[in-house]
Amino acid sequence: MVEEREKAYLHWLYQAAGPGSRGFLRLLAPFGTAQEIYGQLGSGKLKERIAPRYAQKVAQMTAFSNGYDVEEAYAKMRERGICLVTEKETQFPERLKKIPDKPFALYYAGQLPQEDKKAVALIGARDCSEYGRYMAGEFGAAFAKAGIQVISGMARGIDGIGQTAALKEGGYSLGVLGCGVDICYPRENQALYEALLAGGGVCSEYPPGIEPRAILFPPRNRIISGFCDALLVVEAREKSGTLITVDMALEQGREVYALPGRVTDPLSGGCNRLIRQGAGLVSTPAELLEELFGKPGGAFLEKSGGREKGQQGRLVFLEGMQGELFEILDTNPLPAEELQRRYEEKYGKRTELPILFQELLELCAGGYAGQIGGSYFMRILKI
Repeated sequence: MVEEREKAYLHWLYQAAGPGSRGFLRLLAPFGTAQEIYGQLGSGKLKERIAPRYAQKVAQMTAFSNGYDVEEAYAKMRERGICLVTEKETQFPERLKKIPDKPFALYYAGQLPQEDKKAVALIGARDCSEYGRYMAGEFGAAFAKAGIQVISGMARGIDGIGQTAALKEGGYSLGVLGCGVDICYPRENQALYEALLAGGGVCSEYPPGIEPRAILFPPRNRIISGFCDALLVVEAREKSGTLITVDMALEQGREVYALPGRVTDPLSGGCNRLIRQGAGLVSTPAELLEELFGKPGGAFLEKSGGREKGQQGRLVFLEGMQGELFEILDTNPLPAEELQRRYEEKYGKRTELPILFQELLELCAGGYAGQIGGSYFMRILKI
């Protein structure tokens, strides 16, 4: 058990060393506790003991420590509801203890995942399609209903959509950040960040106050995959940062699944390649639930009320031409001329483009459809 006083000095050490200093911190480990290292730094002994090539790092730590009140800084952090748990404590997540290059400690706000519950990392493209938005919401909501914890990076796109859907269904979700837990990044996910603090949690290996930087995000991905039993990729390009997390998950022995997409859609290129390379193919939440629990996944959704039934209930309110148009819309944007062709082919009746545009605009105003340029798509789920 690490005493609170030692934690205060560990908090100092992680700040003084700076983010991305795991190798340097390992080098310092034989020199004693964080409190002892602090004393050696103040007396100048650390400079004598450390290799000359680290002289600049020691100078950086010394400069940071001038005027720094160790216990006051730690107390202020705790007053803000931020906790620090180290790898030597029983509260440190068991899943993370077993991964290569495990973090020395985690800062967190809210709650960390429960050890006795399944966890799935739900990840994907930031600039996702409407199809990706819809499927991320479906899987996030279904996981929540089945009692599965959703782990992700709180990023724009698939990550945030899946986490938001899980929280809306009363489930648990953890956001693993590439910055301090006191910083919401990206800013557009402020509502999600607050919802995670209230009904889930956020965590980071970086101390509070550390701003997001591109170099900090790849290392945090090993924590996302480390927390999960399985990882699901909803959408990803052939060359995508998402695939870094996949590689880490495979290294950690986690099961990887991917959602297939159209071969002509660049956003599905990464998923389709993963499936070719052996990732599990899942097309519905029930399929993945069956993989995780070893029994039909549909039972979990029926028990808590199927999301699909709720969505079908919305269609009752779409009457006349709007209801007909909604049935031919796709989650991928289609030009108005193509919708006109499909409409006349399906229903066997002519319609003029001005009338079609008017009905499509009504669907957009009602939140049932979206528009990109001169193309329109089905908007089933609003997150």
